[in-house]
Amino acid sequence: LNVSMDTWNFSYPCLVSLWLHRFYIYSVVAFGISVWIIIQFLTTKTKNKGEKSNGSPASSEGIKDKLLNGYATLKAKEVYVAGVKIFYGSQTGTAKKFATGLAEAVISLNLPVAVISMGDYDPDDCLAEETTSRNICVFLVATYTDGQPPESAAWFCKWLGEAANDFRFGKTYLKGLRYAVFGLGNSVYVDHYNTAGRNIDRWLWMLGASRIMTRAEGDCNVAQSKHGSIESDFEAWKAKFLSWLQALCRGEKKPCSGKCKKGKCKSSRKQSKESSDQEHRASEHENTEAEELFETSSEEEADAEEAGGTNAVVDVEDLGNIMSHMKKAKRERELEEGDVGTSLTRENAGRKEEGEKREMITPALREALTKQGYKLIGSHSGVKLCRWTKSMLRGRGGCYKHTFYGIESHRCMEATPSLACANKCVFCWRHHTNPVGTEWRWKMDQPEMILQEAIENHQNMIKQFKGVSGVKADRFEEAMTAKHCALSLVGEPIMYPEINRFVKLLHQHSISSFLVTNAQFPDEIRNLEPVTQLYVSVDASTKESLKRIDRPLFKDFWQRFLDSLKALSEKQQRTVYRLTLVKAWNVDELKAYADLIALGKPDFIEVKGVTYCGESSASNLTMANVPWHEEVVRFVQELADLVPDYEIACEHEHSNCLLMAHKKFKVDGEWCTWINYGRFQELVREHERSGGAKTFTAADYAAKTPRWALFGSRERGFDPLDVRYQRKNKARDISGC
Repeated sequence: LNVSMDTWNFSYPCLVSLWLHRFYIYSVVAFGISVWIIIQFLTTKTKNKGEKSNGSPASSEGIKDKLLNGYATLKAKEVYVAGVKIFYGSQTGTAKKFATGLAEAVISLNLPVAVISMGDYDPDDCLAEETTSRNICVFLVATYTDGQPPESAAWFCKWLGEAANDFRFGKTYLKGLRYAVFGLGNSVYVDHYNTAGRNIDRWLWMLGASRIMTRAEGDCNVAQSKHGSIESDFEAWKAKFLSWLQALCRGEKKPCSGKCKKGKCKSSRKQSKESSDQEHRASEHENTEAEELFETSSEEEADAEEAGGTNAVVDVEDLGNIMSHMKKAKRERELEEGDVGTSLTRENAGRKEEGEKREMITPALREALTKQGYKLIGSHSGVKLCRWTKSMLRGRGGCYKHTFYGIESHRCMEATPSLACANKCVFCWRHHTNPVGTEWRWKMDQPEMILQEAIENHQNMIKQFKGVSGVKADRFEEAMTAKHCALSLVGEPIMYPEINRFVKLLHQHSISSFLVTNAQFPDEIRNLEPVTQLYVSVDASTKESLKRIDRPLFKDFWQRFLDSLKALSEKQQRTVYRLTLVKAWNVDELKAYADLIALGKPDFIEVKGVTYCGESSASNLTMANVPWHEEVVRFVQELADLVPDYEIACEHEHSNCLLMAHKKFKVDGEWCTWINYGRFQELVREHERSGGAKTFTAADYAAKTPRWALFGSRERGFDPLDVRYQRKNKARDISGC
């Protein structure tokens, strides 16, 4: 009992003291708990920042608690990409090359990648699987004739277009598919520029797929390309795509919601306050940059967004952004109409002037043409050694111009002052490596410089044959002085703004001029100064076949074609139609050809079978389209029956070519298709001295055609002074057959 009393006596004062000082005790405990909570909060925040800066992928440890309205919820971070699938639709092989290059870049990021031709892919069975695969789908597609996709992508685009407009698929059929589109096109085809790429982008969007970045468009037209060439356009887009791809792998960016206008992607949901202002500003900057680099607006989507629909609901907080967007759109319209301030006008003019000064030959184009043997001059000209020049140096025969017109093939310089062309012919022997355009938009070199460097480059190429076995010494010496210039190397020489000065310079150097045009520039033909011989390529005789064969850039190509032939009929010097026969394409249009001959009234008509230049992704021609020489002869004979003013004059069997001449060149029963080049130089000098008052005609400088060059001769157009070289059995045939 005494022990119990002692314990109570000791405890009672303590308990009383604690009770009396309970407020202080509560304060200490509360302070301790607060310090513990703060320490835990700071530790967690530091850990989360470290994980975000290191870009660690999602895992079970990446699940965090978020306090929302007093309740704790769990949310998993979706931050990884399973792989990349690259779909390509290509006609000339460019899209396929880009797809391969992009795949190599993706592999370097340690991501699985697949390169798939659209022609080998069944979208009906497989495309919907990409909605759950977590793959990124990239579409690289070119636009071909009349805005159509390439043949390999035709079925894919047809299915996608039908699905997008079929209510049975619905607007969420491809929801979950993440994609990016890069289109390949040529802006000179204004009405069909990048149509295939734009359609694929729109159709995917209509089916509920999500863009990871805005559509980009590469331009083959170097004058309008944002980066100077379609290759550079692709490289710029690829760098941006890889940046977005890496960000998606880290979970830093979300796919586009689909509500896009003019390349700017805006989320349909209002961003939460927790989103980073810095990330938002960076995203806006990147989207703005994409808009400046590429024209990526979808007209259909833009109209839908502007209309909004009757059921559209606008948050009051978003009215400020809407008003800002409307003001910006108004400024853009004023800029297009020319109603802006002088400072903006000067800026726009400066940009335009800078674009006009762009060189025609880009670094990539220079590399490609150099590999083909071109000696490039300045920014838009070139010269190359013709195989017939090499042949005649060795005494193995000259070209058909030697047979028809007396050109010395070993003294002929093949050149062009304009590598650009207004057509993309299916039988182009340059495989469309040269640029295209409908007008001159490039930096221009002076004709004096072009001619000087052309002659120097030509002489340097001739010098390489010094001492070569079989080269005749006398012809080698003669070849060092060019006597003829064939302005038919590649492109459209008449596009060069200073073509008349260039031709005059040729004549001042006693060099004859043979100029070839594709009959798309009638005004330039009318304004052209006298040339030794003016050619017009007549590759087809009807509007439909000309469009199919030449693939012209002008929308009014047929009227331009007819006007060019009319302009040719007004020329007083020698004029020539050059017909290229493509079996199964244009050999059954005899009556139409006869009508065109009556329109242009040419002095001569060259009919040549198409030359097969090997397999090319730019054309589907094969050896089956090359007519036999007998077929060409039969065609010319039938054509001659329809044009009574013409007869078959010459033949060059080795070139698969025949010449029809107007009967006025048959003097006293003898053909005079050859040219008196000395007399021509005299006449053209008199013409220039008189200021154009003293004119001359084709008959004034005609010369007699030798017997061996005539149609029906035993030699069949091969000069008997040379020795026919047989490549197959290396046999020498001095008969000339």
